[in-house]
This record gives sequence, structure tokens and C-alpha cells, in this order.
Amino acid sequence: MDTKHFWTMIENAWATAGGYKDERRLLAQGKLDEDSAFDLQDALVDVVPALESDLSKLSKEELFKFDRILERKLYEIDREEIQAATDGSDDGFLYARGFIVAMGEEYYAAVFRDPNKALMDLECEDICYLSFHLYENKFGEMPESEISRESCTNPEGWPDV
Repeated sequence: MDTKHFWTMIENAWATAGGYKDERRLLAQGKLDEDSAFDLQDALVDVVPALESDLSKLSKEELFKFDRILERKLYEIDREEIQAATDGSDDGFLYARGFIVAMGEEYYAAVFRDPNKALMDLECEDICYLSFHLYENKFGEMPESEISRESCTNPEGWPDV
């Protein structure tokens, strides 16, 4: 499991829900209207279970690595300027970051470069701990990590906290 495989798994999950490639590309470009963005959020009810099904087929080591990549992606966008664009409480910001990751690599990269591409009120709570819970259900306790996916824990993203 590497970052490329991580993003491929998310794309494969989207493929089961119709892909929404054009809509997700427009989202990354900052050109998608709000209603269509909420349609993407609604599509996650099909995407997340598809991802979970694929994750359940991974070995212990692969699932562990997927979770660590997910955690790292959430951590890297745990930044004050992205929180300002998405708004919300600590939990709400975690779920907003979950949405950003769930939309795929293109949107993630766009928001990483330009936090103003992030939108308010779009969330995906289910993806934030999906692989973590699956790992613990299948293999037992997840080894501790040196970082956290929780909000406001990335000191580089929150220099004044």
C-alpha cells in the first residue's frame, strides 16, 4: 500500500457510484455550484460502503498502511486557513477534512494548494475512521501513531495554538 494505491482505492469506490468525475473535477477547479457539491456529498452514501468493502479484503499490513495514509492526509490539511474556509467545530472540521479526502486526489490537492477551494457545510464523517475501525474489528487494537487525525493537532497548520 502506497499513496498511489490509496487514491486508486478511493477512485474505485467512486466508480461504483457512477464516478462523478466531471463534477469532482469542477469541484477541484472551484467551479461547481453549491447544489451539485451537496449532490457529491449525497453520493458518498454509496462510495463509503464500496470503499469499506474493498478495504475489508486487504491484509492486516495493507489495511494498517491505508489507515496511516488516511491519517496523514487528514493531518496535512489540519490547517487554520482550511478550517476558516470550511468553518465548524473541531469535529465538524474533521468531517470537512474527511469530505476533502473522500472527493479524491484532485480535490485534495486543490484544497491543499488553495484553501479557498474548500467549501462550508460539506462533510464525510464516515471516512475519517473507516479503516481504523475495520482494522480493530478484524485484527484487534491498532498500534499507536505519532500523529493524530483530530482537529487542531498539526502544529504547522496551527502555529498560534
